[in-house]
Amino acid sequence: MTSEFPDRAAPALLALDAAIAATGLHVETRERPKLERVIARMLPPGAERIDDTGFRAALCTVRRKPWGSRLMDLTRRAGQVWVTRADTEAAAITVDDPEPDDARLLAALTPVLREKLRAQGDSARAAMDNVRADLFDGTGRTLAPTEIRTLALAVADAFALPDPAAFATELEHEDTSRKDRDARIEETARTRRREEVLRLREWEKSLVPFTDVPGLLRCSQREALRWIAENRLPVARRVPQAGGQERWEFDPGELMALRQNLPQWRREGPQGPGRAPLAPDLGNQRIGNAVIAQVAALDRYAAHFRTARALNRRITLVTGPTNSGKSHTALDALARAESGLALAPLRLLAHEFRESLTARGVPTSLATGEERIDVPGSRHLAATVEMCPLNNPVDVAIIDEAQMLTDPDRGAAWTAAIMGAPARHLFILGAPDCIPMVKRIAELCGDPVDEIRLERKSPLVAAERSVSLHELQKHDALIAFSRREVLDLRALLLAQGKRVAVVYGALSPEVRRAEAQRFNNGDADILIATDAIGMGLNLTIRRVVFAALRKYDGNQTRDLNPQEVKQIGGRAGRYGKHEQGVVAVLEGVGSPSFIHAMLAAPPQPIEDMRPQVQPDADIVQAVAAEIGSDSLFGVLVRIRRAVLRRDDPNYRLANMEQAFAIATALEGVADLTLAQRWVYAMCPVDDRDNGIQRLVHWAADHAAGNAVPPPGTGSLPPAERAERTELERAEKRHKRLVAWRWLALRFPEAYVNREDAEATTARLNDWIEDVLRQQSTRARAPGASPFSPDSRANPPGRRGRDGGGPPKGRRPHRKGR
Repeated sequence: MTSEFPDRAAPALLALDAAIAATGLHVETRERPKLERVIARMLPPGAERIDDTGFRAALCTVRRKPWGSRLMDLTRRAGQVWVTRADTEAAAITVDDPEPDDARLLAALTPVLREKLRAQGDSARAAMDNVRADLFDGTGRTLAPTEIRTLALAVADAFALPDPAAFATELEHEDTSRKDRDARIEETARTRRREEVLRLREWEKSLVPFTDVPGLLRCSQREALRWIAENRLPVARRVPQAGGQERWEFDPGELMALRQNLPQWRREGPQGPGRAPLAPDLGNQRIGNAVIAQVAALDRYAAHFRTARALNRRITLVTGPTNSGKSHTALDALARAESGLALAPLRLLAHEFRESLTARGVPTSLATGEERIDVPGSRHLAATVEMCPLNNPVDVAIIDEAQMLTDPDRGAAWTAAIMGAPARHLFILGAPDCIPMVKRIAELCGDPVDEIRLERKSPLVAAERSVSLHELQKHDALIAFSRREVLDLRALLLAQGKRVAVVYGALSPEVRRAEAQRFNNGDADILIATDAIGMGLNLTIRRVVFAALRKYDGNQTRDLNPQEVKQIGGRAGRYGKHEQGVVAVLEGVGSPSFIHAMLAAPPQPIEDMRPQVQPDADIVQAVAAEIGSDSLFGVLVRIRRAVLRRDDPNYRLANMEQAFAIATALEGVADLTLAQRWVYAMCPVDDRDNGIQRLVHWAADHAAGNAVPPPGTGSLPPAERAERTELERAEKRHKRLVAWRWLALRFPEAYVNREDAEATTARLNDWIEDVLRQQSTRARAPGASPFSPDSRANPPGRRGRDGGGPPKGRRPHRKGR
């Protein structure tokens, strides 16, 4: 027998045989090697026998893992699908009988489950909801009626309810009612979607070709062509043909409504270049898609922002790389103004803008998607870009990170903010890449632009060679592109005794800021982050090291582009802290020459210079009135199909996939107005976390007049014992709370207990930060293990250049607001 105690192998074998003979306990042949090793560790030097108690304890040690497996089998047969392997292993540890029967094993499990269920919530109902949510998150499984009853009885036992059967029956009935409601919602949604599609097809069938236009209008073909070119006659649909040609189709109802304007058009004569008139005011007449597009200003989007157009705006475009002082320049001007507005891409940055203005002696309020801080008498507001107020003129406004104009998810928000910010002097801040697009938007708005181009305050250089994990030093930042890679790298560095802070997108702004603070004040040696550090955090980084040179961008895994390398790498070399910033690549990931090339590359040309636009509530209402429908699905179908043509020379429709998916799912929820549906469609949910399905449930409760309770924290184990799966579960719950709080600001009558939600959010943030901090501290203790057994992975660089990405079939989460 091979043993780590070769000099004790023979005594252990003799002691084992003697113990078996003395106790009469049966030992399987496959158990003997493990049992001999356990006994070898227990035997004092020179001893050849082990007492009965010690032998029983050794046998229990060997058999605990099989007991855990046996308990898993027993619980699954009993329908206790919420029981985890950690639960059964915790129960097995308490068993001291080496030959327990099934009843004895189940008896050991009972107190473990009671403690677990009590920790799931403050009440039996809350515990029930949290267990079901955790199960759905982990496996996508919903409980069958018998499983619901089994769980309800266990919860009732844990909370010592006086009538467990009544509690279980009530929950069974509620579950049945909810499933019936879900089935009705889905059936109604299918019916309404079918009706809207048929409505659209009927409208399309009613369209006529251009050859019919002169007859309908009683005009010449030449006049019709001229009026189309002048945007007086709307082309309802443009159908691509072979050879790059188009077939124009027209709504006869629209044309007939315009006949009364023909005499005036003839008197006015041809319009000059660039002087095409705004769409005619047709009063309360029903009009078609192309005219509605003009009235709603999708094809003349700048005109939609009447307050901004009424001002004599001036734009100052401030560009420069990271660490060039763009924000400082603009904030000084904003602080001197009598009234102002600071728009940020992230809630974290909006808070920083507010703090910067307050430090300058300027009282400033705050508005983000999920929170408001109203400072009495303040004439300045810090807000996220999506919260830009469009109707209250101010002297100065700042819009930060203008390179986000090309972002496929949020670019339309920057278009709306830049076009609609009601400021006499508008400062637009961004990387040099944004210059052409900002100038194009200014041209569409008719606003003059002056430029300020800044340089870095400290040099940024590319390292000559790659860096190994062992060579990472204090003030280094290691960059990966997925949460999994960040935590894998963290586990490896913790195992080396390094103190580590982490920043990634799933963490709340509060936790990100706390982790950044730990890194900045020296409580953490190394920062491991995703590209979430590219915006919104002040970090004293000496060197940025890329752990991957490729990233998954939502559609494909591709090489990093120059702007990404500059934006992230530019975080190195904080002015006043480090003389220069260094950008390097992790050993085995790629060549340092790639970093050299990206840092030296000029700004990438923008492929499509048309700014992204999307409808707002007013446009949605206008299109709904035009098509005579209160279906948000129908409105968005019409917008996608016909309202803004694909070859529009000035604008392009933003990606509205998630809004469309939400609208589609909400079709079956009765008693919600079109405006309310649009609010739900804009809610920031994660569709990888079943966010849309959860949103439909909330909306159904809202529509039924029921209060929608905020999500809870679920079970939060002591921070020092938390595993990676528990951390991820807490992050998901935090994202749900963000969505719930976002809705609570808009529907306070349905989303009640906002104070509880804020307290729960704070509790989750504190717990997550405590987990990250405690594990970093614990890893420095001798013999401490990294994060969890599943985190002992190879460095990302060893897996090729892909650098990870989301699981197949999953879309990236929608960016927060």
